[in-house]
Amino acid sequence: MNATSTPHRAARRDRTPDAHDFPTRSYDLVKEFVLALAVVVVLTVLLAVVFSSPDEKSISLADWANNAPNDVVATAAGELAGTTTSAEYGAPYNTAGDGQVLGPLALQRWAGVRIPVDSAQDLVIAPLSGVSGDPALTSALARWNAATPEQRQAWAATYADALAAAPDTNASAVPAVPAEGPVPILAASFLRLARSGGLEGALDAKGNFYKGDATRGLLLLSDGAYLEDQARARNLGGDQWGMMNETGNYPGQPWMWLYTFWYQVKPFSTSDNADAQVWALMMVLSLGLVLVPFIPGIRSIPRWVPIHRLVWRDYYRQNPRR
Repeated sequence: MNATSTPHRAARRDRTPDAHDFPTRSYDLVKEFVLALAVVVVLTVLLAVVFSSPDEKSISLADWANNAPNDVVATAAGELAGTTTSAEYGAPYNTAGDGQVLGPLALQRWAGVRIPVDSAQDLVIAPLSGVSGDPALTSALARWNAATPEQRQAWAATYADALAAAPDTNASAVPAVPAEGPVPILAASFLRLARSGGLEGALDAKGNFYKGDATRGLLLLSDGAYLEDQARARNLGGDQWGMMNETGNYPGQPWMWLYTFWYQVKPFSTSDNADAQVWALMMVLSLGLVLVPFIPGIRSIPRWVPIHRLVWRDYYRQNPRR
């Protein structure tokens, strides 16, 4: 009996299941894909209309010159005097400053000068040297180039001080005196070049085969007050949580709150090395997150606070021993 029944049972086990062993229903994969694609497209368009980022027009050097001419003249004088942010920045542009440090670690200086920029020569004198047909400018450039570095700095500093004392730093209110040398002519010519739109091209074309390196133009623009004023007017300043803000009534980058938060509290908010310090802190916090499974006490929090049992309550109800 057992001998005759065994082959039948084996045959039933080895039998290939047919369509009647499982429930089936018709399914149109192409139709489902098309419907899903249409829904996603509609949602994308609607959400883009409601929550899209604003299309802010970029600020050009010509815009700067037309909207804030006094700031352009003051910035040119500062570049010639070597007192602007870029002139005193340090690596990777020059060796004028130590830059960001982290305790005894001179991080910025270690990187070295990889993009050499002489603020006076590269941002002001070189663009003006390409202007032709202006005898007064040609004479001023020749006088500047023939002077010693000390004399140049004295001329530019005198003119910059006179601008700072003038109402609204108005260059027209500053009388030309011998102590200012050729700087007033250089600054006025610089403003005309910026207004014409030629300054941006002259700066971006330097040192780049494709004539598209905007480093010098951005350095020059950031040395003035106009760019920062525009940023603060749109709540994009560093002390306005600017890194996670967006211009206008639009959502910004809320996922960056943890990084930009540290810039709002001391000692970071008052430190000259806040960038290096916040970076180091974020590296420590990120490393701590990676090492959570290996940190005694912290790795046991899920057992002490079993929130996961609420999320997976159906599973734990069916598997009480777990």
